[in-house]
Amino acid sequence: MRMTRRICILLAILIAFVSFLYVPQAQTQEKKWKKTVTLPNGEVVLDMSGEWDAVNENYGPAESFGTSEDVFKISQEGNYFLAIRTNGNAYMPADSAGTRGELDKNGFKWVLIITSMGSVDAQAQISEDGNKIVFDDGRAIRQTLTRK
Repeated sequence: MRMTRRICILLAILIAFVSFLYVPQAQTQEKKWKKTVTLPNGEVVLDMSGEWDAVNENYGPAESFGTSEDVFKISQEGNYFLAIRTNGNAYMPADSAGTRGELDKNGFKWVLIITSMGSVDAQAQISEDGNKIVFDDGRAIRQTLTRK
């Protein structure tokens, strides 16, 4: 009985110790981004405003559309952003929307890649410093943005 009690106490201490190790790492993730915006509710999100080099890569069933390069000018109001193409490409003209979405403290709530065929939901990965973002619908299109 005593041995079981000791094991339970040691397990509880070990679980508490491990959980304390993970909490500070989760809280510091948002602080690694070089550019951030603090929203009125106190939430800190990535500041995407400005110019970004964009590589639009079509793959899978859309591979025949190839890869194109552009520059996106991103405007951000609070946690919403809109990327506008400055150069355009064979399928999308200059001054057309390229991507839009909503940010949160962990990255993105939602993202839409805007194509000549309509909008598609995408997932996003942000580099540790926040200067490179990859949007991917997981099926046919990937946009890689690099801050200028």
